[in-house]
Amino acid sequence: MPMQDRFQHLLAVISGQRFLNKQGLGNEVPFFICPFKPEEAVEMERLQRQLINRLEQVGVRVLEINLYDLSIEILKERDIWEQILEMENSVTKEQLKELLQGVLDPAAHLVPAIAARLESTGFEVLFLSGVGEVFPYIRSHNVLNNLQRAAKEKPTVMFFPGDYGHSLESGASLDLFGKLHDDKYYRAFNIFHCEA
Repeated sequence: MPMQDRFQHLLAVISGQRFLNKQGLGNEVPFFICPFKPEEAVEMERLQRQLINRLEQVGVRVLEINLYDLSIEILKERDIWEQILEMENSVTKEQLKELLQGVLDPAAHLVPAIAARLESTGFEVLFLSGVGEVFPYIRSHNVLNNLQRAAKEKPTVMFFPGDYGHSLESGASLDLFGKLHDDKYYRAFNIFHCEA
């Protein structure tokens, strides 16, 4: 689907009362995946900015949280950002990944930071971005699983560089970059399959 058509679809769906009132979800959490090809990342970022502006013009307030930016904020708040930068060259990638997974654990650190923003901000829709930038130390399915408790009051849209597919054999999966097929997550809806 051309980017302009995707923009119009997203605008129509997200600004609609059905979406904002979480209707037709069958008691599922109001999580939506907006998949896109990884090579479209720059265009998708531009689309997100335009979408936020247009939604706000029609009275729909969006809280955008970029997982990469939030991760850096958490590391700085915990006074370990400089240490990580210093040690990055002297440890293996696996050691760095394990360290970051520990200090940015979704249940212990990332989701509580998101929850704090949700409580302190007036909004109708949450946009999550930066998924590709935080891989492999933060996995999207872990964020969504842990976010279910904190973000079920308002719709959440995760902008996902890859595929969100459903099959009878494997269920639903978030295939990051269209290559990594191991993130099983079935509770979200593909926003491009939603009606306006």
